[in-house]
Amino acid sequence: MKQIAVLAAAAIALSACAGLPRGPAPQQDAFMASLNALCGQRFLGRVVTTDAADADFARSRLIMHVRDCSADEVRIPFHVGDDTSRTWVISRNEEGGLTLKHDHRDPQGKPDGLHWYGGDTTSAGTAERQEFPVDEFSIELFNAGDAAVSTTNVWAVEVHPGQAFAYELRRANRHFRVEFDLTQPLIGVVAAP
Repeated sequence: MKQIAVLAAAAIALSACAGLPRGPAPQQDAFMASLNALCGQRFLGRVVTTDAADADFARSRLIMHVRDCSADEVRIPFHVGDDTSRTWVISRNEEGGLTLKHDHRDPQGKPDGLHWYGGDTTSAGTAERQEFPVDEFSIELFNAGDAAVSTTNVWAVEVHPGQAFAYELRRANRHFRVEFDLTQPLIGVVAAP
């Protein structure tokens, strides 16, 4: 009887711990450190997938600018030609994982169209690659914005220090990937978005 009581107490204690936020995974700490090591730098990219829907992107000059960095958040404006409306925001979340959000703004700096969509990691990932399945907020946003095709999106970001940075979108019948060359940071000033 005493053994059953001890086991029951242990089970209750373990179930109480299950609801507590987990700490950051070492892989995610290393991933954020790699992003922070790029802070202040800009890099030229190119579309490496061949979907016809990405033809305009593939013809445009693609630049990412890693800035506004801290251990808990990194903002990466993504310029497509003269379009400076996009910023990727990677941050730590309350559950101990990472979140990717897409900050879309009009020329006056106000949220534009589909804004602040993204997802949260569901695993520790690796120090080089983190995946972000679409979150509930984004599913509701996509459904309301006539973009239901995006409700199964999984985004990924990769950082291979000294080599490449990649941003990727996958869903059924869709794969978009852009890669940036980290070996040749761009020199000079770019207007802030």
